[in-house]
Amino acid sequence: MAMSSQSSFDLAFDRITALANARGLSDIVLSTSYGTPSLKVKDRTFVRLLDEETIVLQCPLEQKVLLMEISPAIYFETDHYVGYDAVLVRLAAIDDEELSLRLQDAWQFKAPEGRKPAATKDK
Repeated sequence: MAMSSQSSFDLAFDRITALANARGLSDIVLSTSYGTPSLKVKDRTFVRLLDEETIVLQCPLEQKVLLMEISPAIYFETDHYVGYDAVLVRLAAIDDEELSLRLQDAWQFKAPEGRKPAATKDK
């Protein structure tokens, strides 16, 4: 039996959620944005699924340009996102370590002033 689109969405969102939680990002709320699963911090979306292969990650425009220049196989934009403070990320092309770092950056970009990730204990 072929995997349905819903379960592919669930798997992609589960990966994002698990990485955000492992990073110790506080005040995360599971939500939706534009009809797709999203993570918010204090009612501000910092990441959402665009489709089962792509996420929309909030980031400053300068960081977006840099990411797209350094790793165009991972980070890109469509005409719709030109000039917008978000970058598209190919989930199949990014490893968990880098995605985790980008999620933290997006969380910090959208979190209210003075918020910091909760301390994580590695051992």
